Amino acid sequence: MSASDDRSNTWADLLADGRLPRFALICLGVWLNAADNLVTSTIMPSVGAQLGGYAYFSWATAGFLVGAILAGASSGRISEMFGLRAATAAAGAIMAAGCVMSALAPDIATFLVGRLIQGLGSGWISGFAMVAIAVLFPERHLARVFASVTFVWGIATVLGPLFGGIVVQTGNWRDVFWLFAAQTAVFGLAAPFLLRGSAKAGGGPGIPWLQLCVLSAGVAAIAVADLAPAPALSVGLVLAGLAVLALVVWIDGRAKVRLLPHRAGDLRTVCGSGYLAMFAMTAATMGFAIYGPPILQQLRGFSPLAAGYTIGAESAAWTLAAMAVAGATGLWDARWIRVGVGCLLASLVILAFTLAEGAFVWVILGGSLMGAAFGFAFAFMSRRLIMALSDDDKAIGSSAVTAVRQAGAAAGAAISGVAANLCGFSGGLSAEAARAASLWIFVAVIPLALIGGWAAFRMTGSAEKA
Repeated sequence: MSASDDRSNTWADLLADGRLPRFALICLGVWLNAADNLVTSTIMPSVGAQLGGYAYFSWATAGFLVGAILAGASSGRISEMFGLRAATAAAGAIMAAGCVMSALAPDIATFLVGRLIQGLGSGWISGFAMVAIAVLFPERHLARVFASVTFVWGIATVLGPLFGGIVVQTGNWRDVFWLFAAQTAVFGLAAPFLLRGSAKAGGGPGIPWLQLCVLSAGVAAIAVADLAPAPALSVGLVLAGLAVLALVVWIDGRAKVRLLPHRAGDLRTVCGSGYLAMFAMTAATMGFAIYGPPILQQLRGFSPLAAGYTIGAESAAWTLAAMAVAGATGLWDARWIRVGVGCLLASLVILAFTLAEGAFVWVILGGSLMGAAFGFAFAFMSRRLIMALSDDDKAIGSSAVTAVRQAGAAAGAAISGVAANLCGFSGGLSAEAARAASLWIFVAVIPLALIGGWAAFRMTGSAEKA
């Protein structure tokens, strides 16, 4: 980074030259995605009690992520074909429609379809936001932009569980989705005005339909794994789904219309190792977000609000850590990525042995370390990856960051779901099932955390040698 870049790398310069309205829209989109996820995890025990389907707990998240992955994976190409303005406005309308469907759902099946549609809208919103960050902001500002995105996530941590808990305790979880429908409609209406003149449609080479179809098959196999009647079939579906995801990368490397940047499957590159690190590390965190609230309510007698805020410690720590290291440069960005890996591994071990019965301070520590892992690492991983992309790959490569992390979240949700249901969770919230699940939802993903840590170290090593 040059001396002139250092002098202009300030918050005031970040928001100058017409970037403020675009920055505001990105933050609103992040808020919608983050708050939706946090509120849903808080209210799911009430949804399950009214609509039935405790066995479908992970599907409320996995179904959302199926839509989000497919949308996020295609958002780079769609933004090239139709432009950010039109595409972002349409994404807002689609997510609003999904919220309305969930709010009106008479049964668990309709609710899950609504979550799928919400995921499509959210995936496009997130993907277009990443494209906007990559193409509309100078490289010197990328770490601050990602830190700001994390700060918005932290605000959602406070307000999301608060609203969800209050709604559940007053008796109507459906109001959550009406609120998000209204906010998302405002987002969709504002997008054409706030992104005016920012990016014109360039036609693009088309949509990589083959890769998206194969990706759909892989994500679907992962999503249904925890509903399989036999343990061997559940594990087999997860492994098959992960193999199909790897097949997508192989096909994409040989396709004319690509879904991912060049050499995205090459672990010797910053791009390839970075995507693997994001996928695996994200997958390792999902058990806490999905199963933490019902386990805390069952075993510790927590209210939905208290359980939601306990899980919110993860996002709060993510925010604080990200803002604390946002200005790091040089060798320190690689070091913070590696510190994040250590925090993630420590968090899984702590939570595995303390979530059910340990001193509560250990639960808070474990959740905080899990959040700090991404607060320290995510902005620098994203910046390194985006800076490694060619100009031709900026749109698809930046939007793929969201899709890859969401694919990891879906895989993590399924693996945690298989572990929980093998412990008897699908039969209802019994103390015995909750106690067993509190251990195995973390033990089952430790191998993923190790793989993600290895890839993160390769990512930083590649960057230092380049």
